[in-house]
Amino acid sequence: MSSLDGYQPFYSSCRDKPTVTGDLSDVHEHAKQPLQGLKLASHAVLDTAQQRGRLKCSKCGGSRMFFCYTCCSLVGVNMQEIPVIKLPVKIDIIKHPNETDGKSTAVHAKILAPNDVTMYTYPCIPEFEKDKVVLVFPGPGAVSVQEMIQCLRDGSKNRSGDPFEEPCLKRMKGEAQTATKFAKDAQSVPQDEAQSSESRVYPLQRVVFIDSTWNQTNKISTDERLQGLLKVELKTRKTCFWRSQKGKPDTYLATIEAIYYFLKDFHQHCLGQEYTGEYDNLLFFYSYLHSLLNKAKASAGKS
Repeated sequence: MSSLDGYQPFYSSCRDKPTVTGDLSDVHEHAKQPLQGLKLASHAVLDTAQQRGRLKCSKCGGSRMFFCYTCCSLVGVNMQEIPVIKLPVKIDIIKHPNETDGKSTAVHAKILAPNDVTMYTYPCIPEFEKDKVVLVFPGPGAVSVQEMIQCLRDGSKNRSGDPFEEPCLKRMKGEAQTATKFAKDAQSVPQDEAQSSESRVYPLQRVVFIDSTWNQTNKISTDERLQGLLKVELKTRKTCFWRSQKGKPDTYLATIEAIYYFLKDFHQHCLGQEYTGEYDNLLFFYSYLHSLLNKAKASAGKS
């Protein structure tokens, strides 16, 4: 959400890696940057666009910087100049109708991963195969990303009437080894066989995120069309979103943070592969805006 604009991270972009001088204040300032270390495409194109200023969106005519959050299209920036990311699963974002477009980070995902991200405005919710879809949302009964795949497999078998299937959380031991073995073996078998194995080991096909303020989420999360979906919670991540929500914990992430952290955990714990920055560019706009706002606060003496 923009709320789920509670999930987030930052980086000064791969074009300039910070150097440590003899000034200890520089070291302290570097330590305060929560998004350092990400592997991002150059922000030079955003620097240029930022100096140029706001332009009119060619679709709706709105005054925008970098992209139009209403039309999910770039403004003053070409598609060839920004990173485009391929995701391992499809992402569906359900946006609350009262969520302010300009405050939501969900549009970042749609622009940066256009082939794998679909946005819907509530009450529009697509039909889901519930044994192949999860809802990233905290609450009772929510599992971790590590537990997710086994729970999906067990849920599918239980729905098919297998009386010998154990509860999902009883058979997590060895799951990581299985995923790692599959990832290695998949390269040495015929493509059709590898795809068949992947389907058996990884039933997950779609991941649903809710985009709204946390105070508005209840209406969507309790919708009967989302009932029965396995809930997944990102319990250990902390937001660095600049629009803090009063009374909410720092584990409530912004939407783009939630998507990023979910995929990072999925890559490591479900695909069994070392994470080397494959999805860092999902934070391409987010990290840049984070940096701009921090600089503005520092200039105003608010840092």
